[in-house]
Amino acid sequence: MRHKRAIPNRSFRVADQIQRDLAELIRELKDPRIGMVTLSGVEVTPDYAHAKVFFSVLIGDPAGTQEALNEAAGFLRNGLFKRLQIHTVPTLHFQFDRTTERAAEMNSLISQANAQRALDTDEPND
Repeated sequence: MRHKRAIPNRSFRVADQIQRDLAELIRELKDPRIGMVTLSGVEVTPDYAHAKVFFSVLIGDPAGTQEALNEAAGFLRNGLFKRLQIHTVPTLHFQFDRTTERAAEMNSLISQANAQRALDTDEPND
């Protein structure tokens, strides 16, 4: 009996293709709760049954967008069936990615600290 040889990095390639195709499919959605969405990553389970799709929102409410995307997950999965050349198209689970939000907060804190340091060094010592 011959075994299928595992293709190196296949899950990464599949996740990348899902991310690209989903980005196009999401743009076609008419739901007003979905603002300007950026997909930041896709994690696929080893059996390709599930995919976590991480997104950030430039304009719009993250919670409302997440709810709308998860409601549209079946429609989006159906769109992926038509595009992907794989046997199993995963069930999609959308999750808000706070990375860019946290980065903005950190930049703000760093700017405040630098401004305070500049004030502290400009003051004459008594």
